[in-house]
Amino acid sequence: MLDDLALFVSVVELGSLRAASLKADLPAPTVTRRLQKLEEALGCRLLHRSARRLVPTPEGLQYFEQCRPLLQALQQATQSLDAHLHQEAGLVRVLAPINLANGPLRSYWSSFMRQHPSIQLELRLSNHHEDLLGVGGDVAVRAGPLPDSSLSQRRLGAVSNVLVASPDYLKSAPPLSGPADLGAHRLVVADPVTQWRFQHRHTRVQHTCVPQAHCRVNEMQLAAHMAESGVGLTYLPHTQLHARMQRGALVEALPDWQAEQRTVYVVWPQGQLMPLRVRLLVEHLVACAAADPLLQGEPALP
Repeated sequence: MLDDLALFVSVVELGSLRAASLKADLPAPTVTRRLQKLEEALGCRLLHRSARRLVPTPEGLQYFEQCRPLLQALQQATQSLDAHLHQEAGLVRVLAPINLANGPLRSYWSSFMRQHPSIQLELRLSNHHEDLLGVGGDVAVRAGPLPDSSLSQRRLGAVSNVLVASPDYLKSAPPLSGPADLGAHRLVVADPVTQWRFQHRHTRVQHTCVPQAHCRVNEMQLAAHMAESGVGLTYLPHTQLHARMQRGALVEALPDWQAEQRTVYVVWPQGQLMPLRVRLLVEHLVACAAADPLLQGEPALP
């Protein structure tokens, strides 16, 4: 009915069925049938038609004057929505874990801003999973299982955990041949990783433990620093350790045991039309991650 109403307003504005049919790119008989259908739905005649003239009835004129501003407002709202969805400029709000966003993804944000200077980026960093819709976010970066089925997703990559310690600590610490020996060691635990999972690379035997922390922190780089200082063993994503491991400050403590891998995703609410600026960010993150060896983890534990 809304399309028929718009057609009626166009007929009155142009003063001609033929002109309205040309503007709408419709055959004149189709315009006539749709106007008749509208009149039947309203239960009154809207137009006086003759061979030479077409004028609104009093009821038609009243209907025209009431409906025309509503249609104009609807058209403006549609144009505004179109601009919101298809213009690059604007704000993108992102939720992300602190250590991922300020670690392996750090350069992704700056390169995106350089490529798209008209886009404003707001990064809300937290190691807790916040409600994406509840805080008004556009997208979120998540690591690990995604229990929320209301979110669409794109895979960015994976990060493998690794058990490490300083060479000096391992020289003076009790023997360590497998995860079962961890109870005799000092452990630096970085929240929110509360379980340490391992699988033997050859036998595929699995072991999961809840570490008893000698030192517990909620920031991974601090945990890495504590381990490098000889405080104890720590279990962290390789993305947080690679620089220290490359220079030999930290070494893998159980090389025969593969630690847990976590998949990294970018997610957004299902069913929502994605503005261009948000789509550009998602594609940028996917492309950067695909070229980043730090996000190409080992095969996941079953």
